[in-house]
Amino acid sequence: MSNRTERMRALQIQSALRWETGLAVVVILIFAIGSAASPDFLTGNNLFSLGLSNGEIAIMTLPMTLIIISGEIDLSVASILGMSSALLGFLWARGWPMPAIFVTLAVVGVAAGAVNGLLVTRLRLPSLAVTIGTLALYRGVALILLGPNTVSDFPNAYTNLGVNAVPFTGNDLTYSTLIFIAGAIVFGVVLHATPFGRSVYAMGASAEAAQFAGIRVKRIKTILFMVSGFVCALAGVLWTFRLNTAVQNNGLGLELSVVAIVLLAGVSIFGGKGSLIGVVLAVLAFAGIQNALLLTNFNQEATGIVTGALLLASVFLPSVFLPWAGRLLRRLSHS
Repeated sequence: MSNRTERMRALQIQSALRWETGLAVVVILIFAIGSAASPDFLTGNNLFSLGLSNGEIAIMTLPMTLIIISGEIDLSVASILGMSSALLGFLWARGWPMPAIFVTLAVVGVAAGAVNGLLVTRLRLPSLAVTIGTLALYRGVALILLGPNTVSDFPNAYTNLGVNAVPFTGNDLTYSTLIFIAGAIVFGVVLHATPFGRSVYAMGASAEAAQFAGIRVKRIKTILFMVSGFVCALAGVLWTFRLNTAVQNNGLGLELSVVAIVLLAGVSIFGGKGSLIGVVLAVLAFAGIQNALLLTNFNQEATGIVTGALLLASVFLPSVFLPWAGRLLRRLSHS
């Protein structure tokens, strides 16, 4: 009976130490502190603005989650967004119809992701180095397409999608938020309830063992990078319509925010661990912190401190603090 009790205590400790549980508590605290710091924090207009300003970042975290769980990383996500935005403006200024532009952007996004995936899987280059290189490459393409020019004469029917609420949602839900929710459901089902998702976890735990188990490691990783390219191209469209501006430096530096959110979600930088529930909670935490600082007149030029602190905390806590806390609690439960 005592052994069974000890096992139950150990399971309870493990459950209590789940990263997602702690993250949910953090989200509650952030929203409680934010509402106490500013009476405008939990208003409908502010929540709408919160979703509006963080929608594209949240969308890009979805494929990034699967890529990092598989043991890779993609630092070119913001550059693909910027290239998509620049290409959208470039083609629109030359009289292309919008449906044809959308198809072109989708193809270009998938192709950009395929370049990343093929360099990583076929040439066996480290994804960190590859995507740092393509980060500069795709940003350079955006610069070539638009240079110093700005395109901002898009039709209202499209730009309204970037700033208006989804009908029948009480004017609280943005289109980018709706896309993120739908995407989180799809990516969550794929990751947690399909053989493809189990293969992603297996590759992150050990790519060599996964290959010996018959998993098509190269093909799956290439697909993940292609999906990331497509999603980031979509995010570029949403970003452009929200600002009603296509310019070569759109989305500059967003890759750090995307990586920070995914790591904050408890996704291991070494691969093999993580969940979509954690990503959704991390998006709420990140957006809540950014918005609370904005409402309290925090110096917006110093918001990079927040991103850097979150990156450091998301690496330090899972690898150092939580194992120590787990050992301490197990000792206390046996005493």
